[in-house]
Amino acid sequence: MPSRIEDYALIGDCHAAALVGRDGSVDWLCWPRFDSDACFAALLGTSAHGRWQIAPRDAQASVRRAYRKHTLILETHFECREGAVTLIDFMPIGRSHCCVVRLVVGERGKLDMQAELILRFGYGAVVPWMEKLEDSALRAIAGPDMAVLRTPIDLTGRDLRHEGQFTVAAGDQVPFVLSYGPSHLSLPPPVDAVAALAETETFWTDWTGKSLPAGRWSEHVVRSLITLKALTYAPTGGIVAAPTASLPEWIGGIRNWDYRFCWLRDATFTLLAVMNAGHYQEAQDWRDWLVRAVAGSPQQAQILYGIAGERRTLEWEVPWLPGHEGSRPVRVGNKASEQLQLDVYGEVLDAFYQARRGGLASSESAAAVQIAFLDHLEKVWQEPDKSIWEVRGGPQQFTYSKVMAWVAFDRAVKNHEIFGRGDHPRAQHWRRVRDQVHDDVCRHAFDPQLGSFVQAYGSKELDASLLQIPILGFLPADDARVRGTVVAIERDLLVDGLVRRYRSEHVSDGLPAGEGAFLACSFWLVDVYVLQGRWDEARAMFDRLVGLCNDVGLLSEEYDPRRGRLVGNFPQAFSHVGLVNSAFHLTRTLVPERRAQPEPAAVSA
Repeated sequence: MPSRIEDYALIGDCHAAALVGRDGSVDWLCWPRFDSDACFAALLGTSAHGRWQIAPRDAQASVRRAYRKHTLILETHFECREGAVTLIDFMPIGRSHCCVVRLVVGERGKLDMQAELILRFGYGAVVPWMEKLEDSALRAIAGPDMAVLRTPIDLTGRDLRHEGQFTVAAGDQVPFVLSYGPSHLSLPPPVDAVAALAETETFWTDWTGKSLPAGRWSEHVVRSLITLKALTYAPTGGIVAAPTASLPEWIGGIRNWDYRFCWLRDATFTLLAVMNAGHYQEAQDWRDWLVRAVAGSPQQAQILYGIAGERRTLEWEVPWLPGHEGSRPVRVGNKASEQLQLDVYGEVLDAFYQARRGGLASSESAAAVQIAFLDHLEKVWQEPDKSIWEVRGGPQQFTYSKVMAWVAFDRAVKNHEIFGRGDHPRAQHWRRVRDQVHDDVCRHAFDPQLGSFVQAYGSKELDASLLQIPILGFLPADDARVRGTVVAIERDLLVDGLVRRYRSEHVSDGLPAGEGAFLACSFWLVDVYVLQGRWDEARAMFDRLVGLCNDVGLLSEEYDPRRGRLVGNFPQAFSHVGLVNSAFHLTRTLVPERRAQPEPAAVSA
């Protein structure tokens, strides 16, 4: 059985990522990209589906772990009466090939250790051909894939796995380096583990040194920023929603999705997070990825793309994997890319606008995309869609989608009011459409009996996405309708102090009921509290959310209050983006419209 989600830590090289358990086992690794097939898939099955463990032979050894300060270098400390060692795990950045480095360092006495390597390409289905080479390297080949393990420890093949035992004394350093390469090419070059460790530490500390402070939450913000950087595909600037697939939103349920893609919806939130923290190159790379991804006919715009902008995200089920803690089916790919979700047009326009506000250079391509998007959106904004939550039931007139249509036209107008050289010839028309959308939402999405906006026109259900209404600047935070909506959400969607997306037991989203509290929504409530001047409640909720991070500062997509555990794909970019943005809202004076301000006035945290 795999460990609980919160038992894992992330390592990565901005091309791929791995999850390492507290037991010293790498249970998830996709090579050579985030979205490649996994060669270690025990996370979604058993050890027989691939893992790589290095741990004491004494199963009762105590364990503690942490990242080296301001890096993605994981240190797991194992200790027994006889001795203690530290297992250092990381993925070097900037190499010509992908590799995972594991360095066992003796700290005290002597400790008997064991290593077990079970390589399975193709999400645990393909057993590779293993052979020892003249230089004692262990090579695995299956079809197009090759992995090479170099270590001074002798590993013996047995039952389709390789095992070895060794003893580490104080002062010893025992390296293990597993490298990936295409099977038709020569072997990946050797890596000096100690030198790579120093280079990797320098990379991360230099990068984090550019981050702006966020008051007493600065360390949490830095950890979140490192996570976002690690989830960025360096060649293109695309940021995956998570490095994992099919981790369940409810243990034993079927809400299991592949998040190794880039969502347009994340664009504005991510831009603000990295710009607020002072990382403008990453913001530029993400904006440029966005322009390339949506290039083409606006009618063919998707809600998500591959990390290089790929449009095919074929979804299929993996029948040989039993799922994390028995949560089936295991899905790879994501057919939500085929859905109509009108809010993404507003997200794209807002992202371009926020990029300009943040000081990023203007782009003629981005300007042309905006015009095309607006022309198309004007024709389709009144259609029903599948909403921000990608429901798999029938389309509806979702309120958030309409609000984001308003955002698209509002940002187009503001772009030309603030940055244009004279009034754009169509700006007045965009103002009229913006006002038409605003009036439509206020007339059809507000329920006077509930005193609240509702999830969809004619519905009686609430939706956490309604918290975006004041954050986006659609209405002021002190508007009576907004206040009533917040009260209703506090009453009906708060569970153990956390916000659910909606009541899945009442809403027909095409799936069985059952999911945790969506962490990004809880961060949105923090932001609304700030806008309403409810500072004590905002800080209390933020501290509650930060307290949900696992022992190395990572958050998943959701939290199950009943079981008291993280659920969903992990670590989740959207959750960490929410943490960063809310931290800066709490420590700076930020106004509505999700505005990025490099030099805001400080307030007490």
